[in-house]
Amino acid sequence: MDLEAVEMAMRSAMHRAGAAALSRLLSMDGGHPAQVDCACGQTARYHDTRPKHLLTVLGPLQIERAYYHCAHCRQGHSPRDHELDVEGTQCSPGVRRMLAVVGSESSFEQGRAQLELLAGLDVTTKAVERHAESIGADIAAREQAAMHRAKQLELPAVCAPAVPVIYIEMDGTGVPVVAAERAGRAGKIAGQPARTREVKLGCVFTQTRVDEQSRPVRDEASTSYVAAIETAEDFGLRLYTEAWNRGWSRADKKVVLGDGAVWIWNLADQHFANAIQIVDLYHARQHLWELAAPLFGGDLRGRKRWAKRLEHKLDQGKVETVVKTLREFPPPNAELAHLLNNEAEYFERNAERMRYPRFRAQGLFIGSGVVEAGCKTVVGARLKQSGMFWTVRGANAILALRCNRLSGKFEDYWESRARAA
Repeated sequence: MDLEAVEMAMRSAMHRAGAAALSRLLSMDGGHPAQVDCACGQTARYHDTRPKHLLTVLGPLQIERAYYHCAHCRQGHSPRDHELDVEGTQCSPGVRRMLAVVGSESSFEQGRAQLELLAGLDVTTKAVERHAESIGADIAAREQAAMHRAKQLELPAVCAPAVPVIYIEMDGTGVPVVAAERAGRAGKIAGQPARTREVKLGCVFTQTRVDEQSRPVRDEASTSYVAAIETAEDFGLRLYTEAWNRGWSRADKKVVLGDGAVWIWNLADQHFANAIQIVDLYHARQHLWELAAPLFGGDLRGRKRWAKRLEHKLDQGKVETVVKTLREFPPPNAELAHLLNNEAEYFERNAERMRYPRFRAQGLFIGSGVVEAGCKTVVGARLKQSGMFWTVRGANAILALRCNRLSGKFEDYWESRARAA
């Protein structure tokens, strides 16, 4: 016996039987009113009963529902479509949910194949793309509405217990976009055109304890994400809204973590002025090692000794010593003199954000590993696969969908859709 063939045949038969039963259930005539309200404000009158084809989780089916026509605006509609949340679509809510999930996890073609194999549903690649982006765009629109309320200072007070420490981390990563989305933009290499657009990613998480070695422990399942291709100004409001909803105002300690990018600290000063600001230790160390390479050339031993010594001073929070060493280093040429000056300014500008012994004594994180991992899992794993090129609209829709799902909010979103219908 070919058990797999029997299994698949039985599943197909059960789906067909279920679809037939669901079709009868949805088409049951419980009576209908002679007239209903029309969107134009007038009254639409019953015209006749019309069929509608739907793709459900049980397979394709047809239902019969009452159709109304408005003499004023000359438009027709079926109230049953709104009730079932199938207005303007031939996919049931269950199927649209599946399309959103597979479309957020892998390429649209892979999502189509997964639905065919795992659910026995025959959909097109374009359908996966269209519905995943549509649901992502709806999530993004709701986020924009919340951001507008935040801008108008109309965010509701959140009634929940206070948390000991709440963190915000920010970073940026490039995603490949179509040529029209990068036209006129300068690339990272001088004289070269841009090949990507920057996604700004932020995450919010909490901490309630430290381990036996007094190292901070991130609360399980406490991380939520926001991301978009947008200006720093818009992203700052987006992240502020998420932080407020997560209890920023109720936290005993507030921390902003990031690398040395100026836009990060500008947003921190603007939206999170009372937070402790920390530059990621490992990013600061990287600056030293990358600087050591051109300064010492082939002298690997001297390079390592110099970088290790400054790294030790940095770990002790003696940033002024690091700055002094950089400014006193005899540059062999003008190019390295400029590089030394830039790096000295970087450490000088971020000195108070690099007091690592003080931060360790408070049991705080000093590395931005959460958002760096998020750049890979939230953004890279889906939007930076081989051969992918995005429009800004499409990328932002999928980013909104992925952030919603990875933040554990997708069930709440779907329930809110059902209530609205």
